[in-house]
Amino acid sequence: MPRTAEHTRQRILEAAYGLFRRKGFVRVGVDEIAAAAGLTKRTLYAHFESKDALLAAVLASQHDREFAAFQTLGADLAGSPEEIVTALFDKLARWSAMPGWTGSGYTRLVVELADLPGHPARAIAHRHKAAIEGYIGELLAKADVPSPADRAREIWLLAEGAMVLILIHGDRSYVDAAARAAARLVRAPVEGASGVGVALDAP
Repeated sequence: MPRTAEHTRQRILEAAYGLFRRKGFVRVGVDEIAAAAGLTKRTLYAHFESKDALLAAVLASQHDREFAAFQTLGADLAGSPEEIVTALFDKLARWSAMPGWTGSGYTRLVVELADLPGHPARAIAHRHKAAIEGYIGELLAKADVPSPADRAREIWLLAEGAMVLILIHGDRSYVDAAARAAARLVRAPVEGASGVGVALDAP
């Protein structure tokens, strides 16, 4: 069967994603990506002008796939505010327990690009993380949580922090700690009209 340009592009994207996910951006070379895709380096460059452009394309492709998968959780992330939080962090607990888990690929790659603020991959990572935060805000709004956008930002901050600390310490109990803090956030009254300060209930 003839190999189409789109088929070749997808092979490159899948090979690059697997390597970037396992080894990071810096430690993976174009030769290695081409070999993993079963192509020549010349063919790879015919589709992507640079490794930076390839990384941006990889993250853009994964955003569409992963955000769609996250949205399918909508049926599970329902009910009371605390039930939404419980379901969200239960998913994180199951994900982080998978063999070979290495956290969020977007976060890890952006850390590698910390000295390159204009890198296109950083803009795509920003879009991905913002989309998830916004979706959590929509779910909280449906559950009548006050200031849902603010609470979504705080909950997503807890989730991201838990992922990073699990990687650092190898201790998945950080998910439980983050879940408890998030549950307090969604049942706590906001202090003052400015929204500054949150009164936390006792655990």
